[in-house]
Amino acid sequence: MSLVDYIIYVGGAALGLALLYMFWSYATGLKDSPRELWLLFAAKVMEYLAYGSANLAFVLFLSKDVGMGDIAAGSYVGVWSMVLTLTTMFVGSIADAIGIKKTLLLGITLLVFARIVMPFSTNIYILSLFAFLPLGIGMAMMSPVLSVGIKRFTSKETTALGFGLFYTLMNVGWAGGAWIFDHVRTLVNSQGGSTVWFGLSVSTYQAVFLAGFFCTLLNFVFIMLMRDGVVYSETEGVKLPSKKEKSKRSLKNAWAEVKKGARDSGKIIREVFFEKPFWVFLFMLGLLIFVRFTFYHFHYTFPKYGIRVLGEKIKVGSIFGVLNPVMIVFLTPLFATIFKKTRSYVMLVVGTSISSVAVFIAAMPERIFEPLMGTWFSELMLNRWLNMAPEAQRPLVLGLVVMVMIFTIGEAIWSPRLMQFTAEIAPKGKEGSYIALSALPFFLAKLFVGPLSGWLVATYTPEGAASYPLHYMVWLWIGGMAIVSPLGLIIFQKLFRKAEHRVNEDKVRTAAAKIGNEEDGEAL
Repeated sequence: MSLVDYIIYVGGAALGLALLYMFWSYATGLKDSPRELWLLFAAKVMEYLAYGSANLAFVLFLSKDVGMGDIAAGSYVGVWSMVLTLTTMFVGSIADAIGIKKTLLLGITLLVFARIVMPFSTNIYILSLFAFLPLGIGMAMMSPVLSVGIKRFTSKETTALGFGLFYTLMNVGWAGGAWIFDHVRTLVNSQGGSTVWFGLSVSTYQAVFLAGFFCTLLNFVFIMLMRDGVVYSETEGVKLPSKKEKSKRSLKNAWAEVKKGARDSGKIIREVFFEKPFWVFLFMLGLLIFVRFTFYHFHYTFPKYGIRVLGEKIKVGSIFGVLNPVMIVFLTPLFATIFKKTRSYVMLVVGTSISSVAVFIAAMPERIFEPLMGTWFSELMLNRWLNMAPEAQRPLVLGLVVMVMIFTIGEAIWSPRLMQFTAEIAPKGKEGSYIALSALPFFLAKLFVGPLSGWLVATYTPEGAASYPLHYMVWLWIGGMAIVSPLGLIIFQKLFRKAEHRVNEDKVRTAAAKIGNEEDGEAL
């Protein structure tokens, strides 16, 4: 056997055993949870298989099948993504009113409807009204409710395990979705770029949507198997709702809760908008959206870039969509253990610096990566993994792989700490309001990043060009924006350190109060 064979068999076995151990650890800790928890996990995987594959196909479908230009397609997806983000903020009240199962059923019904329309229409008006709109609402109803369900179906001691498995399965779903995208593209392109389903001709990207439809049907089955209104606690175990409790969960109540939630949200927004700490909070998070936008470009800019620059046969979904989440599954718990005592600010600076600098690797001259050609690394990546024909292999592909690998190492450092830091720096007693509004900078910036995505591919990798000598400029733009985040963290380090100092003081006061209460209890 060659060195590559040993790497594949030994490395694959080691990673497989590690993944099995992770799942076994999670399953053992969650063994007392109701079956609804496991059905939610299955639903999570199915949804990310469908969404992960479709997400890579959206802009390609809008350009190739619908006929939109690059900028128009990028802008369309950007606005749609904004609607998705906005809708997500108002879903919680629906789940509280009618329960998790009914909310998921409403969401999955919209997704089934949307994903059966997308494969069989190219009319932008039909797609907007009957596909993209219900798709966005359905996804907005599914994602946060799945998280709420995990919270409800675990005990205080096992909640962390539940969300740990949730995060792992989410990345497994992303990787599977990217694999579906590449597999369906390869299969349909080998048939001339179209195939026949139910007597109708379906294009490459419509076939990707159709694969997502079948995943959604299976998702529907998992949700139907759930029991409505199940409550779980460590002391009482699984508890089913009474008839009286079920009667309260109606669509009428849901609408009332939505209106109440909208009024309450409006009141909270008006209050916090006049608070100085809120604007400091938004400014700090706003500095980090620049590196977060690299994910947007990997999902929407990179597919077009990769196909145009590297060729139609390249497995463009796998380069980021499979490699990134697979690495994240293993690196995140490893780094969390190694650096658990390191300050969040330090982790944010180091992680975002690594990720943003990594993007510039893809902008380097292709000749820099030529020494990697003909090595075990190129054999592993180009021949065994991406299955590229010898005449299609280029050093640039290895450069992109190296870039994604280093970017992911940085992400595994900074991404978990960003979620933790966001929760920590929110003022005590207003955590929910601040965290809900923390999506505001990301939401507003999508107005900019969507058209920019289209402009980058239209300017530096235009459709039909004989060659793309300036393709590296795409990565210079993306990297230039990403580097703003670590630079901002360094320039405004006093602001972040002040926030961390306040958090530490709150922890000390909480610990002191706890000790005081325990001493009082002992005295009694």
